[in-house]
Amino acid sequence: MSQTSNERLRDYLAQLPPQSQALLMREFERAIERGQDTVVATFVLEELRKVVRGTDEGARPRTDDPARLMFRLLEPFLVEGNFPRRPGQIRRASLLPVWQWLIRDGAPEQAREFEASLNGLQNAETTSALEAAVRTFQRAAADAIVAIATPGTGGDRRALARVGGPDVLEDLLPIGLLLQAREAIDTLSGRLPIHFRLFAESQISTVSTALNVPQLQTPQLLPFALSMVMQRLTAPWQIIRLAIKMAASDDEIRVAATPYGVAVTIALHDLSFLTAVLRTDIRRGHFDNVAEHLKTLHEGVRGLRTELDLRNDSTWGKQLTSIRAEISNALQSEIDSVPGRVRRILRQRADKDISIGARVDSTEVDEAVALIDFVAVCRTYASELAINEVTLRTYSDLQQYVEQATEALVQSLRNGDIKTRAYRQMQVQAAIRFCEVLFGHDYASLMSRAAENAVTGERKPSRAG
Repeated sequence: MSQTSNERLRDYLAQLPPQSQALLMREFERAIERGQDTVVATFVLEELRKVVRGTDEGARPRTDDPARLMFRLLEPFLVEGNFPRRPGQIRRASLLPVWQWLIRDGAPEQAREFEASLNGLQNAETTSALEAAVRTFQRAAADAIVAIATPGTGGDRRALARVGGPDVLEDLLPIGLLLQAREAIDTLSGRLPIHFRLFAESQISTVSTALNVPQLQTPQLLPFALSMVMQRLTAPWQIIRLAIKMAASDDEIRVAATPYGVAVTIALHDLSFLTAVLRTDIRRGHFDNVAEHLKTLHEGVRGLRTELDLRNDSTWGKQLTSIRAEISNALQSEIDSVPGRVRRILRQRADKDISIGARVDSTEVDEAVALIDFVAVCRTYASELAINEVTLRTYSDLQQYVEQATEALVQSLRNGDIKTRAYRQMQVQAAIRFCEVLFGHDYASLMSRAAENAVTGERKPSRAG
């Protein structure tokens, strides 16, 4: 592109709202990671970074980007998307507006010194010097953020409005407090195991001791400390066990009265978020992760119901009831649709109604197999997710229908018109795939041999298996 074109692009990017700039940066970074349109993505990303930093210096490689280095501490707590954030989370989209405010108004001199330090370290192999520069600027940034964001400390509305919108302002104070608490956060991370295979009494005691740091016990930072623990649990919902231990009771009123009661709020929020993900996947016909989501939801709902004494009319009790209802509604309509889709594929049609060249849609068969497997997975977790009746009824109906339809289709191979045999064989192949899911490999193999015998004219028993 010519210099004039470069300037036009930069002017356009500079006019975009901070949220749009942040979104574009994330999308172009992801495109580069995927290897898609890397030339265009790299060029636009470089121009975006120049706009954000307010300088024409060459773009720094991603790992040396000043904003990334500054906010690296926050990575475990960042969330994407539009789903409401919970305590212990920060929106990734808030980082760019906060960074722009820091280099423009919050700590501009320190930001320039930070950039200069990084430029001086570009060709050096001194990790400690880099860390020292990052920590120095993090302290300056934290002081500036806390000074403007703490209620009653002089942060007027006009000054706050220059930082960003309501979502950014909601994240502003937690960002500042986390930067201030870097030492405590790093220490906690080092004291926690990388992964808790179990979270029983001894592990809970270890975590309780690690969390017993005054700086982490504040209402603002405790949720973030609990989020760090959750990320290392095999079953994240088990974070409520910390709250139960601190309350020395499973009664929800006593648990809610402790600072650790926020752990229950966090667990419920994450179950609600996973329910929304499950609902979206089902609507889009994406069943790859459904089994894993259902397992997590089943264990979480059961864990909260059994380990906490929840009242149906309490806030937490109503939230859990709502989650179960949402799961049931998301699953039930899809479960109800499965028998009809299977019948459309296996329906016996008269020879005269089958045109020459008729085919069974392989994509429709694949979708039906995925749906039958989906019903089978739902059956495993049905009781806790309030879908017991519909799941058991549907699965039983599918077994009965598929067994009868498969035998009838095999019989039609033996007695049907030779002109329709190709279509009948496709139906039988679909039926055998359904049998594999519903009855197992042995039964499906038996029916496959029966179909081969029917085609070659060999006799077989009228009822297999």
